[in-house]
Amino acid sequence: NIINQSELVSMIISQGKDYVDGIRLVQEKIKGSCSMLLLTEQGIIAARDKYGRSPILVGRGDNGYAVSSETCSFPNLGYELCYDIRPGEIVRLTADGYESLNQPGKKMQICSFLWVYYGYPACEYEGKNVEEMRFHTGFEMGKKDDIEADFVSGIPDSGVGMALGYAVGKQIPYRRGIVKYTPTWPRSFTPSNQAMRELVAKMKLIPNKSMLNGKRVVFCDDSIVRGTQLRDNVSDLYRYGAKEVHMRISCPPLLYPCKFLNFTASKSEMELITRRTIAEIEGNPDKNVAAYARTGSPQYNCMVNCICKKLNITSLKFNPLETLVESIGLPKECICTHCFDGSSYE
Repeated sequence: NIINQSELVSMIISQGKDYVDGIRLVQEKIKGSCSMLLLTEQGIIAARDKYGRSPILVGRGDNGYAVSSETCSFPNLGYELCYDIRPGEIVRLTADGYESLNQPGKKMQICSFLWVYYGYPACEYEGKNVEEMRFHTGFEMGKKDDIEADFVSGIPDSGVGMALGYAVGKQIPYRRGIVKYTPTWPRSFTPSNQAMRELVAKMKLIPNKSMLNGKRVVFCDDSIVRGTQLRDNVSDLYRYGAKEVHMRISCPPLLYPCKFLNFTASKSEMELITRRTIAEIEGNPDKNVAAYARTGSPQYNCMVNCICKKLNITSLKFNPLETLVESIGLPKECICTHCFDGSSYE
């Protein structure tokens, strides 16, 4: 049976003695992440999920207050960020102001993928800017990378900031070897149908033959989920004349599907290229997963090498978890890194 999540949440809220009590019931009963806005006769009630995995922000303008999950939505509409709702906090907003209706929780695990992929470059979460984070991941990787390359290029859009940082760290030029056709194509992970996802992914990226022909190129991207999109991209890059294709990924390998925000359409571990590779190596996708998550372990190196061969890439490197956390700039215990290491609050 298909369950309407909004109806389920509203039903739980109605079991409370008031809105605040009902929202607390939702926070206790729902496994995962549930932030919400309620339009009431007394104003808008905004509630951030229990561990703050997704943000809710309050902006103030000349004509009142606004609520958003993205800071970049405020400036062009005449609003300025004035309050960051805390994990588990419930806030009521009216035209005259806002007030907290309960005490926020003491624990936070904001989703690290907000910086890796979801977030728009101009956005900030918990005061940490998305573009700065991506630049830092690239810079750290670039200054340590020992390969020889003619230039670095970002896979649009979320790989661009990393590629700019990589260029500075590695001290090689940044060039747009692949560009995005922007007018119509949405993010390729959103369609529920795999064939449509692959079509959108292929149509929205255009290799630049004049830039690629005969060149050794480093490409920076946010992540590898299934590997299908990247495999097709790599094939096109060689077809357009690239001599070498070196892939650099801003985050660690994804080993666990997200059970909180559902940032991909993956329904099981076996949709992840990492788990399929582990299954091929071990005969069991769940065997020694913790060892495969440790950067530099024999299992990790074997998995990365196998993925590199699967995708026909000259070389492949992922940033370690430590670099990801350092680049975000929040304590590790305040960031949800479940998809990389299986650590999370329930």
